Amino acid sequence: MAATSDTIAGNPGLGNSLERLRDAFNRLAIQQKVGFVVGLAAIIAISVGALLWAQQPNWKVLFSNLGEKDGGAIITQLEQQNIPHKMSDNGSVMVPSSRVHEVRLKLASQGLPRGGMVGFELMENQKFGISQFAEQVNYQRGLEGELARTIMSIGAIASARVHLAIPKPSVFIREEQKPTASVLLNLYGGRTLDAGQIAGITHLVSASVPQMLAGNVAIIDQTGAMLSQPKSKFGEAGLDSAQIKYVRDQEDSIGKRIEDILKPLLGEGNFKVQIAADIDFSQSEQTAETYRPNNTPETSSIRSLQSNESANVNQTTGGVPGALTNQPPVPATAPLTTPPTGPNAATPGKPLKPEETQGRLEAAGIKSPLNPLGTPLSTSKTATTNFEIDKTVRYTKQSMGSIRRLSAAVVVNHRKEIDKAGKAVTKALPDAEMKQINELVREAMGFSKERGDSLSMANSPFTAIDKSDAELPIWKDPEVVSYGKDIFKYLLIAGIVAFLYLKVIQPSLKTMFPPATARKDLETAEGVAGSVGHIRIAGESGEMGEDIVRIDHYAIKVQKARDIAQADSQAVANIIKDWMNANGS
Repeated sequence: MAATSDTIAGNPGLGNSLERLRDAFNRLAIQQKVGFVVGLAAIIAISVGALLWAQQPNWKVLFSNLGEKDGGAIITQLEQQNIPHKMSDNGSVMVPSSRVHEVRLKLASQGLPRGGMVGFELMENQKFGISQFAEQVNYQRGLEGELARTIMSIGAIASARVHLAIPKPSVFIREEQKPTASVLLNLYGGRTLDAGQIAGITHLVSASVPQMLAGNVAIIDQTGAMLSQPKSKFGEAGLDSAQIKYVRDQEDSIGKRIEDILKPLLGEGNFKVQIAADIDFSQSEQTAETYRPNNTPETSSIRSLQSNESANVNQTTGGVPGALTNQPPVPATAPLTTPPTGPNAATPGKPLKPEETQGRLEAAGIKSPLNPLGTPLSTSKTATTNFEIDKTVRYTKQSMGSIRRLSAAVVVNHRKEIDKAGKAVTKALPDAEMKQINELVREAMGFSKERGDSLSMANSPFTAIDKSDAELPIWKDPEVVSYGKDIFKYLLIAGIVAFLYLKVIQPSLKTMFPPATARKDLETAEGVAGSVGHIRIAGESGEMGEDIVRIDHYAIKVQKARDIAQADSQAVANIIKDWMNANGS
């Protein structure tokens, strides 16, 4: 107390302030003092708690579904690096959201998490003297782990396991076996893989192992469902999902062309287009040979020409074989002959030569004298002409994917107009405009009557679509719900603080620091009631009423006494009469 007195004496201003504060606090009743202290402490505690809660980091999942080994290694690294972290109820490791990517990169540089599998780092610590079999096993384990890590990088896959069956190489081709692989995928909840992703995983595994075929890779999910489809006769024939995609692409392409030409004319949302394409995926090959007769010899081409002429002459020979028989016979003579005529006619008086008395044969390019005793028996002439034959060889291979038939349906909305009353009304499009739209659609889709295409158009008012059910209500939006929770927390804290201040602190402050008029009344009351211990007011029943004022509470009690005197003057008179009787006694 002496120290306090010295401090106050050293600083008179502070002492006066403390004295006034103590006097103001002493004006409160016992219950008011307790309420004021408790309310003030609650406000301070809530304010500090809200400030700390606002500064609390926003936790975000670093890794989930960790094994015990990976989880322990990650926690050890986080503690060594003094990174704040905590474990959630589902076993996930959580760190402040601002440091998630930083921590993931740091742990990735250390190879964490390993996912319960090992990769090619298994080959880094090879023991001296390891057998070839153990080395091959380690290589296969490392390859399986690396493939599993690569597959897990796909967003929809939570974890993966790869099993490889690599046979031993054989020098005999008949005994050679191809490697196979089995892949188990654990997908996140609500996630699926499309055909393209499954095909990608299949080719990823087959391309990573030498001589592995894509058909030797089997993929299943955590439920045991087969994801990779085995080979079938339909797949070998080309009947796969690619054909369905091709049909959809053709329909979308034709529909897009129609929409592009109708959008500037009708406006977006005022028409709907649907296309159905009948695609021919059959393949056909045809080879034809056509022969045409040569009706016009002038334009015909000669391949070859053969001509043969022959003549047979009867030469009579006789006698004994020898030199004499091989001699030509001596011409016969007659006592009287007619002189020859013609070019061989002899000059009169001149004897004829032997060859002039014989005939000559000219046939088939042969010129030979004839024996006068022999005559030609037969002659022949043969000619053969070969002409070129017209021949057409046609080889036709029809490509697959040609459009067999197109069907199109177009619905056009009624046009909105404003009538004389200013109301919006809808009217059907004129026939001329519908005919123009029909022609535009035909040209845009490539309409072919020979192909059997069909086009159907309708002009009808569109029904307004109620989007209330289609769209997610705002109060169900996860983002809005999260913001609403945070706002509710802050509003709740602000409400509690406001309640404590208005109901507890503010009335106490008014009592502690009354207005100027109340302060004057207080000073007057203190001067008047210097020797009075306390004043009590009794009710009509004569029982003692509540304490109105104490010595140090005159300001409020005097005001209450005045109010009571104005309200019930008879009771005040009785009280004064009692005071007088008590003093007289």
